[in-house]
Amino acid sequence: MGVLALQGDFREHRRMLRRLGVEAHLVRTPPELDAVDAVILPGGESTTIARLARSSGLWEPLASRLAAGMPAWGTCAGAILLASEAPGLDREPLGQMAMRVRRNAFGRQIDSFEEMLSVQGLAGAPYPAVFIRAPVFEDLGSAVEPLARLPDGRVVACRQKSLLATAFHPELTDDSRLHALFLAMARQALATGAAGPAA
Repeated sequence: MGVLALQGDFREHRRMLRRLGVEAHLVRTPPELDAVDAVILPGGESTTIARLARSSGLWEPLASRLAAGMPAWGTCAGAILLASEAPGLDREPLGQMAMRVRRNAFGRQIDSFEEMLSVQGLAGAPYPAVFIRAPVFEDLGSAVEPLARLPDGRVVACRQKSLLATAFHPELTDDSRLHALFLAMARQALATGAAGPAA
């Protein structure tokens, strides 16, 4: 398991994975990407992460690995990068999930909030979703499955095969269920060969 470590909440994701007994590798270079079978794209600043991924030579290898089926989870900014459309981003996103992402859908950081959500695939109590300058997911393609909605119906978590996207920040909670869900998705994809070969 790798965590893209160019900017944003990568340390928090690594800490959460350690709680689940998984030692995540920080990914900053193409060789480090080659060494992992699945990757988390963390929350942070989507434009900054995209620029750093391009300047470090990671962008094209990452796009190729994703297109080959590598499991990936984008949280907030990471979800923006996974989308096929991200209006307002100063460059094209990775284009792997068939959806449009509306950035900063809830306003500025001062407008951050927490919402208890029912998330498909998670047993037990509602999930404590933390929204910070969060996007929403619109115009989902037929292959994209909504997993969670706000009370007003807006989609804030979805899945497309071995790709997961959340508009909120699971790494900022004490609830590891979404990280466990992504680990299960990745293991299933790798076991069935759906994840494709490493570059």
